[in-house]
Amino acid sequence: MSRPARKDYEGAFRFLCLLVDPRHAKRLIARLREAAPAKHAAKDVLRASGLALLPRDESHVAIDLKRIKKGKRISPVLLLRGDIATGMPLIIADGYHRICAVYHYDEDSMVECRIVSAAARISSPSEREG
Repeated sequence: MSRPARKDYEGAFRFLCLLVDPRHAKRLIARLREAAPAKHAAKDVLRASGLALLPRDESHVAIDLKRIKKGKRISPVLLLRGDIATGMPLIIADGYHRICAVYHYDEDSMVECRIVSAAARISSPSEREG
């Protein structure tokens, strides 16, 4: 299995900083770096995230789809496991375009990923102030 690129972790960090404070995002990235490689069907990853399938002609999807058709590897995606009890969907921290490209190629194809739980409790602003 291939390893995520440094830029993938950097992109995931920037995205996660929109959802949690930077210290927590940094901890999640550290855990993603240590996570064991895994594979999941593109259709399952997309469905668990609740995100819409991007069209095949979207620029980043099209580039990744060409790479896949040429037999080139794409970087593993970085995921935070959802929580069925709270209704939190799977979070694609990095790799949304790659997942969509794999889906367009063959929705049953496996997507390489690193996945960790986001279970560490995140306090609300009112709890932090109190």
